[in-house]
Amino acid sequence: MDALTDPGQNTSRKQQLAADLRMSASRIAERAGGGLALIFVAAPENGSPENTTRLRAAAGFPVAETARDAAQALMATVREVITSGTEQQLGALPSLEERSKGGMLIVPMNLDDRCHGALAVGAPDSMQDDLREFIEQEASKLGLLLDHSRIRDELESVQKELAGLRDGEGSVDNSHEVLELSEALFAQDIELLRNNEKLGKIEKLKNDFIEKMSRELRTPLNSIIESIISVLTGENETLSDNSKVSLRAALDDGTEFLRTLQNILDLWKIKQRELPVEIQEVNFREVVDEAIFSVQDRISEKPVTVEQRFSEPFPKIRTDLAKVNQILFLLLENAVKFTARGQITITASLEDDQLKCEVKDTGIGICPDDQPHIFDEFFQVDELSSRTYAGAGLGLALVRDLVVLMDGDVAVKSDAGRGTAVTFQLPVQIVG
Repeated sequence: MDALTDPGQNTSRKQQLAADLRMSASRIAERAGGGLALIFVAAPENGSPENTTRLRAAAGFPVAETARDAAQALMATVREVITSGTEQQLGALPSLEERSKGGMLIVPMNLDDRCHGALAVGAPDSMQDDLREFIEQEASKLGLLLDHSRIRDELESVQKELAGLRDGEGSVDNSHEVLELSEALFAQDIELLRNNEKLGKIEKLKNDFIEKMSRELRTPLNSIIESIISVLTGENETLSDNSKVSLRAALDDGTEFLRTLQNILDLWKIKQRELPVEIQEVNFREVVDEAIFSVQDRISEKPVTVEQRFSEPFPKIRTDLAKVNQILFLLLENAVKFTARGQITITASLEDDQLKCEVKDTGIGICPDDQPHIFDEFFQVDELSSRTYAGAGLGLALVRDLVVLMDGDVAVKSDAGRGTAVTFQLPVQIVG
């Protein structure tokens, strides 16, 4: 079967396009100084000639619902931009004023005479010329990317039609159309490669630096940790109590630092699309048990209990074991850290090929002003919390990126002084 008419290949292309849009939104929001980015696409829906504008990707929002609310608030202006083909400047979004207090810039994603949608970007500070130029360049690249997808779809449609034709004259006409579309697709392939090559040179420099720092830090850190373990196990009886306490504290600090370093690397790999999703059969109950065991030492130091609630029946699933394990560990670690007493509840259910899991605690909670930022990398609520609760502020950021990588959603609900509930939802395959 021709690759262009293979349903599996078509699904893979759509998934890759969705991933490309998500990564573009993330890169743009980061470049905007920790702002917001929304990508709207205008395309015919259900065979209708009328264009339907909808949100396809967003970054910089605490939860998906907030992004959808922002998209709804911007939709009228976005449609005006798409219709006119000219950009517009707006003020801050009321619901996310701090992230967009520098204003919102909405730019059409044009290519030649066609507008494929609009890119809306908010920044915490006023937008300088270099940022505006960057946003306009990204909008042009997105227009090219979407037009490339459109031509592929048209080519696939014509090829299917051509395969079913028996009339020789009709076949000739359609063959010319296939040739024209193929030539256009080839020209866009070249342009996309050029864009990727420019971006690749910059990313390679960053990647080389991260890899070098990883090697330079992890190698001696592993040696230090191994040496401490060796002393504690080999000379335990000859060590004084104070020495044991000091060595165990050093071991805990070293292990925590190594974990933070690994989290940084995982975040980097996700941004570079170098962290593949590996699907396998998973017993989710065992994953939960393993995650609880990993934080058991910290739980035992406090009057905190952990409860599991599973909706029955709960069969095995197919998903990425390592990533689900990492997500649960990070959420449990976070819950234990901020819960001095009380209970942590893990609730899980399976419905319509979706795994829904909630980790709820009775800890200190998060005040409303801080909730929009909790998925930011290195974010700590305040200096007092940074000193009281050790950590680099990477846990929830990595949870978000891992969930998004697996085409899922994550949301947080919290009341200051009463606790926090983090819910993630992932598409899975139910076994049996």
